[in-house]
Amino acid sequence: MYSEKVMDHFQNPRNVGEIEDASGVGTVGNAKCGDIMRIYLDIDDETHVIRDCKFKTFGCGAAVATSSMATEMVKGKTIEEAMQVTNKAVMEALDGLPPVKVHCSLLAEEAIHAALWDYAEKHEIRIEGLQKPKSDISEHDADEEY
Repeated sequence: MYSEKVMDHFQNPRNVGEIEDASGVGTVGNAKCGDIMRIYLDIDDETHVIRDCKFKTFGCGAAVATSSMATEMVKGKTIEEAMQVTNKAVMEALDGLPPVKVHCSLLAEEAIHAALWDYAEKHEIRIEGLQKPKSDISEHDADEEY
């Protein structure tokens, strides 16, 4: 059963689309379930504030909802603040997800990190705590706690 917030973000997703000439673009997927998520960031080069964030997701309702919520959570934040948006934070903001859909929130976190990684590479900067993202989150150990 999905929460009202999950249903709202699925039925009325925020920030759908692309950003032309995005500062950073991150694409991740999960080969096991077939979800693919792409996040676009428009980042102010001087302040490092995320001015805009959009997404395109191919997947289930939970994947769309977590994408939508994640974009809302990073918009207007600094890069450092965006790094603090975890899959758990996305799930909490959506009032939870069924256990079989937790991987969708992990996709959202990884897509944000992948877009930040792309930005860092383009600008030859290092973002504290950012590791090279995996393009397929099913590479995570099955026993790993989300």
